[in-house]
Amino acid sequence: MRVLGLDIGTTTISAVVVENGQVLQALTRPNGSFLQDRERWEKLQNPKRIRATALSMVDELFRLYPDVERIGVTGQMHGIVYLNRLGEPVSPLYTWQDGRGEEPTSTGETLVSWIRRRTGYPVATGYGLVTHCYNLRHGLVPVEAAVFCTIHDYIAMTLGGQSKPVLDASDAASFGLFDVARGAFDLEAMEKAGVDGAMLPALAEDPKIGVYRGKAAVYVAIGDNQASFLGATEGRLGCMLVNVGTGSQFSVYSKDYLSCPGLETRPFPGGGYLLVGASLCGGRAYALLEQFFRMTGQMLGATEDSAYDAMAALLASTEKPRDIPKVTPLFQGTRQDPGLRGSITGLSVDNFTPQHFLWGMMEGIAGELHQMYCAYRASCDAPVTLMGSGNGLRKNPWLQHCFSEAFGQELILSRCNEEAATGAALFAAGR
Repeated sequence: MRVLGLDIGTTTISAVVVENGQVLQALTRPNGSFLQDRERWEKLQNPKRIRATALSMVDELFRLYPDVERIGVTGQMHGIVYLNRLGEPVSPLYTWQDGRGEEPTSTGETLVSWIRRRTGYPVATGYGLVTHCYNLRHGLVPVEAAVFCTIHDYIAMTLGGQSKPVLDASDAASFGLFDVARGAFDLEAMEKAGVDGAMLPALAEDPKIGVYRGKAAVYVAIGDNQASFLGATEGRLGCMLVNVGTGSQFSVYSKDYLSCPGLETRPFPGGGYLLVGASLCGGRAYALLEQFFRMTGQMLGATEDSAYDAMAALLASTEKPRDIPKVTPLFQGTRQDPGLRGSITGLSVDNFTPQHFLWGMMEGIAGELHQMYCAYRASCDAPVTLMGSGNGLRKNPWLQHCFSEAFGQELILSRCNEEAATGAALFAAGR
């Protein structure tokens, strides 16, 4: 069976055709839909332009593979677009990057802080219900609006020939004020935040929500974090995944609801939960070290635009040294405590070298995610396979080595490059 997967990302839109778990064809196009910000904190996109790009990619793949039987959709979580009763957009897409939740209220407290204090939920700016709450307070909800949803819910609805969106729990939870253990929005918390549920879409009762071109079943859209886990692990739920890009993440599937310190429990499409820990810096920590080396070289008269090749050459030139300093790469703190900062300890006259700093930084990146793994293992002792994804890992064999050492097992790199689109396809295929 051939299945099409579509990923509506913030900067790119990707689509794949998958057969028996193998990617037959992949397309990526620039999203290119950002609107000029009216306020410094706004991050808005044009939903109709996104729809045009996405549908043209779907049509291109259908010309190549007219026998596609199912379509799965995923995309950028948290953000919302308002639709009218006909299912047409009547607002821009307020993306997950939108900063209106951090704007002060009349008392000087930010809206996010106020909602957290009132409800007890750890919401953040960019979450759908935070955005909606702000818009309600400032008269920004369009009068024609009947419902709001994520951008990928809107695209899935359109592909399925429907005029009313429905939500998978993986996307519903991304709006905030969602009780993951019960699998439902917390209406009491919403009331405390001054928001009713009138404009919320219903949760999907059936994953199949429509038909495209009279034959291809369209499935409810799912969150991109969960889709990326599915794609990277090729649908093997017994794996744990470390992803290193600009940030980094640790993710592991649990059949049962678990609450682990430092990890967020998110609904998983089709049942179960995804435990997720996110580092705010991750791969950016290695990039900051490259910047430091490059600036040092420029101070001495070097003109190279990048120090990455020199860093790789240094790492490849000798064995891993002993007496590596302990680097804690919390340059931007943690989600639980943004005020924390990084540190370097254990320095001596023998290990104050670029090579030692390189290994220390990589061990610090791996160690931060390993702490999240330890929090998971404290609640669950099920053995799992370690898999890795993201360019920060793919392009750095020494960092791969650090992860294998930290976790005490072999790191297996994902074979998939378009993880989210592939995961959406695997969900539609029944993984």
